Amino acid sequence: MGPPGVRMVAADKAPQAIGPYSQAVVVDDMVYTAGQIALDPTSGAIVGTSTAEQAEQVMRNLAAILEAAGSGLDLVVKTTVYLIDMADFPALNEVYARYFTRHKPARSTIQAAALPKAVRVEIDAVARVGASGRGA
Repeated sequence: MGPPGVRMVAADKAPQAIGPYSQAVVVDDMVYTAGQIALDPTSGAIVGTSTAEQAEQVMRNLAAILEAAGSGLDLVVKTTVYLIDMADFPALNEVYARYFTRHKPARSTIQAAALPKAVRVEIDAVARVGASGRGA
């Protein structure tokens, strides 16, 4: 339970938070996700070793959280991507482009010195909540 006007999101099809935070929070018809890494929702294990493999799982996790919030990838307005190595930017873009086919959200990409559980990529998103356009 959160403050009035704030709804915490808990998605069964995405990994549970690994710290004292919510998977996402909905405020005023907008959803703000926590950064997602390549955790398998069932086992909690890291999925993949390459940035591309991990990005696939990250995008699946984001999609599950957005769905639980009443949103979807097609309603994302902004993402922030954290990479361990900017040399992985093309591999990340290849995966990312498959999930955002009809619209291109604003995006910032940052090289991080380290990420949780030594993963190669983390992504968070801001999206509208409401009637999905059915397809990204």
